[in-house]
Amino acid sequence: MTKTLRRAGDGRVLCERCVAAETFWTRFRGLMGRASLPQDEGMIFRGAGSIHMFFMRFAIDAVFCDRELRVVKVVRGLKPWRMAAARGASVVIELAAGAADGVQPGDQLTLE
Repeated sequence: MTKTLRRAGDGRVLCERCVAAETFWTRFRGLMGRASLPQDEGMIFRGAGSIHMFFMRFAIDAVFCDRELRVVKVVRGLKPWRMAAARGASVVIELAAGAADGVQPGDQLTLE
């Protein structure tokens, strides 16, 4: 299922087609095996406070949020073969590099 991810304050669309990784397979696979990620696509992982970039071929922006989708941390341009985590995060949103420009800790996000 795809949803639109917006910043609540100004309604800015961060991800037009955000796919929820809900099954074991979609969580396991994530974005691995893809050559790139279009600017309007992304993935959301609930119940996660960290991610890894093993076997990835491109950089992404990672937005870490609490359960209510309030931004806790933003890691911009996370490169392949790196890891990132955020204390207090329970949701991770993986976006195309540059898609999280302007997003700051404390911002409220919404999924429609």
